[in-house]
Amino acid sequence: MRPITERDWPLFLGLHTDPKVIALCFDEPPMKEIKNKFAARLQSWHPGSESWLCWVISDRASGNDIGVTGLVMNRGIAEVGYLLLPQFHGQGYATESLAALLDWAFNEHDIAQYRAAVTQGNAGSESVLRKCDFELLAIEPDAYTIGGKWYDDYVYVLDKKLI
Repeated sequence: MRPITERDWPLFLGLHTDPKVIALCFDEPPMKEIKNKFAARLQSWHPGSESWLCWVISDRASGNDIGVTGLVMNRGIAEVGYLLLPQFHGQGYATESLAALLDWAFNEHDIAQYRAAVTQGNAGSESVLRKCDFELLAIEPDAYTIGGKWYDDYVYVLDKKLI
């Protein structure tokens, strides 16, 4: 994994517009919003910053970029997220990259508390979180709309000091 750079715009755009990627995450954002998100991800990051730490996930063997992972701090808790191109779903990349991100954040910055919200029906993301020792904390009914349909949010948490 490596920090995102301006040359990663095509990957970032694809991750935010591919229907197979965003189907259980969010509605396709307007282009201006995607550009603003991308610009925000390019900012330097430190544990006290309000910006996202965003890393590009690459396949070691081929060198191909396959997605992004990252975190943003909110009141001492790191909200984590990841998006992968659809051809790489179900191959362990999300789990491996999230585990590496969590270990790095804990070992380098003593970040111990993590949170993730998963849209109802996104079993793949729930599986990734459970494999990384997250536990379901709460279900927030009708928390999010995608395509005009309301979905529950499944809120997962992890405290690395307790494992």
